[in-house]
Amino acid sequence: MAKKGKGSKAKGKATAAPLAGDQGHFVPPGNHEGERGQKIGNRLYEAELFRMQSELVKLQEWVRTTGARVVVVFEGRDAAGKGGTIKRITEYLSPRVARIAALPAPTERERTEWYFQRYIAHLPAAGEIVLFDRSWYNRAGVERVMGFCTAEEHKRFLHQCPIFERMLVEDGIILRKYWFSVSDAEQYRRFHSRLHDPVRQWKLSPMDLESITRWEDYSRAKDEMMVHTDQPHAPWYVVESDIKKHARLNMIAHLLGSIPFTDVLRDHIELPERPVSSGYVRPPMSLSTFVPDFVAELLGDRERDF
Repeated sequence: MAKKGKGSKAKGKATAAPLAGDQGHFVPPGNHEGERGQKIGNRLYEAELFRMQSELVKLQEWVRTTGARVVVVFEGRDAAGKGGTIKRITEYLSPRVARIAALPAPTERERTEWYFQRYIAHLPAAGEIVLFDRSWYNRAGVERVMGFCTAEEHKRFLHQCPIFERMLVEDGIILRKYWFSVSDAEQYRRFHSRLHDPVRQWKLSPMDLESITRWEDYSRAKDEMMVHTDQPHAPWYVVESDIKKHARLNMIAHLLGSIPFTDVLRDHIELPERPVSSGYVRPPMSLSTFVPDFVAELLGDRERDF
């Protein structure tokens, strides 16, 4: 969370589970040591989420003011809850400061480039936060399992990735990598719910269905990826995500606790008095084309209903 003044440090540890190099030091207030499987209530969840979103705005202002560069990588199995967490993080942030990078499949030209090249174009400049909704780790996961890359390309990726990330960190980029871990049973349940949900059916792709039958292949690919890329300079943090609300709070709490940002003093703003009219007259409303009053149709004619 934001600290009052420079140099002060928060105490405790964050709740996300790191594989190595834990830099978290924030603990949300209250008792969060309930029995495993106990779900947080909606009221507490909403209150904690809003409090953390307020802190995210402070983080945003610190990044914007200091010129910091932040990269947050979201990886994990399909339907693990990455997108929902990203949505909560960015809900109150400025799109001019915090943006989402969700790259489509590479073009034919991009396939001939150095693998990391197309991701470099999306890295932040000073005063920016970039959230990668999947990232260069596609090569270690879906490309490896589905045969979209050769064994040599996969081997080269595992060798180059730690070097690439070390270059980012040494250049001053704040890099955080989160792996959202979901059980096979919970993933299947979420896939099934999408089958009949008209607003989420688009999330269910043929590639998602492949992830069901290739569960163990993805597990092996993930394990190999972790061995090579969970490095002290760029550690992976695992977020248990069978309970989405817990995953969101745990991940955001860890992110806030791992970056030593401070409150930024804002200039005092006062609204000016409205000036006296100089005689302006608005043109007749009949000259404008308004959208139909759909809400009025929903509400109906109250007098007619009596």
